[in-house]
Amino acid sequence: MTLSRPQAAALLADNGLAPQRSLGQNFVVDPNTVRKIARIADVRSGDIVLEIGAGLGSLTAALAETGAQVIAVEVDRGIVPVLREQMANIPNVEVVEADAMTLNWHEFLADINTRHNRSADATFHLVANLPYNIATPLVADLLDGVPAIHSMLVMVQSEVGERLCAAPGTEAYGALSVKIAYWANAQIAGSVPPTVFLPRPKVDSALVKIVRHASLPLGDVAPEALFQLVRTGFAKRRKMLRSALAGVVTAEQFVEADVEATLRAEQLDLAAWGRLVRVIVPDLHR
Repeated sequence: MTLSRPQAAALLADNGLAPQRSLGQNFVVDPNTVRKIARIADVRSGDIVLEIGAGLGSLTAALAETGAQVIAVEVDRGIVPVLREQMANIPNVEVVEADAMTLNWHEFLADINTRHNRSADATFHLVANLPYNIATPLVADLLDGVPAIHSMLVMVQSEVGERLCAAPGTEAYGALSVKIAYWANAQIAGSVPPTVFLPRPKVDSALVKIVRHASLPLGDVAPEALFQLVRTGFAKRRKMLRSALAGVVTAEQFVEADVEATLRAEQLDLAAWGRLVRVIVPDLHR
């Protein structure tokens, strides 16, 4: 069942539990909000949804209402028995105790496909309420290394959401924004106020929808080479590119790539970064 604030507080108290700051736990305690998240996730019967950080199961229950099969992943071993009890009468929910940051995703997803008689190349949706300290590395790692996850809807601090979706020339735009743009389309799909969480955080949250490209816009560019160049450029983001990329890109190569050396890293879009990579490491093209 979806939980209100009093119900969530009582459930924690009855089980001798409290939100753990070390895990960044802020439970969503508003039924309307979790159903809004489930609608934006756009999942339905026949889909398999991976929920990361299931907590007390309020969002889990809302996702299950769509008819999708929900794999609820929770790292807090104190919360897991409570979550299992809450989900006991919902047949399309499986609870898994695991750490999403250390999980062997390929084995995990292969096992799910086997148990549900799905093809090896079947895709997954991911929905997650992510604490600040793991939001960026988890999203980046999944995009880099787990192509079976086709779409994500992540609830993150608004500051993180802005970085995930930032456009060139904006203050939030950085190496993470370029990486996201390489793999997927990302957009802010909604906002979530602090009042719907237990405990209440001090900042607003954003819902970010991330959907992989059907075909990569820079499919001929090796991602490792691209991301290394981007990281180098943004390491000195206030410097002009001719300084930030000194020793990496020559004046002649800037001209060949049709990139102004007097620009800063934050002013280059994905296509411009791709042109630079093609010029300096042509042997690393796909």
